[in-house]
Amino acid sequence: MSFEVCMGAQLSCSFGTAPAQLMVLPLNRVLTSHMPAANIMDHIPLVNILPFAMCTSIANPTVAAATTAAFGVLTPMPCIPVVPAPWTPGNPTLMIGNQPCISNSSTCMCAWGGMISVMNAGQTTVNV
Repeated sequence: MSFEVCMGAQLSCSFGTAPAQLMVLPLNRVLTSHMPAANIMDHIPLVNILPFAMCTSIANPTVAAATTAAFGVLTPMPCIPVVPAPWTPGNPTLMIGNQPCISNSSTCMCAWGGMISVMNAGQTTVNV
C-alpha cells in the first residue's frame, strides 16, 4: 500500500546514525492527515531534510578527515545532508504544486553516498 508523505514523516539514511524528520513548508496549500503534503522538490537540506545525527560515510570530507586523524578508525561526524537531486520516483498521478507527490517508496541520494528513504509517511489513519 502506498501512502503520500507529509510533514513529520520519519526518514532514514543508510549512513546516518538516527532517523530524521521531513519538514514540509505549507507553500503548496495541500494537506494530507492535516499536515502539509510533500512533493519531489521537498529535498532541500536543513530546510526539508534534517540531519541524521552523525554521518558514517567515508566519502564525507569531515568523516574522512576525522578518520585519518584517528589513524584509520572510522570516526563519525555530525551529519549535514547534501541532497542535490529531487526525490524519485514521484507519483505522477497526484500532483502537488505542479510536481509529483512523494510516496513512502520514494528515495533520494545524499552526495556522500547515503540512500535516504521514508520509514514512516507521517500520515495517521483511523478506521471507525
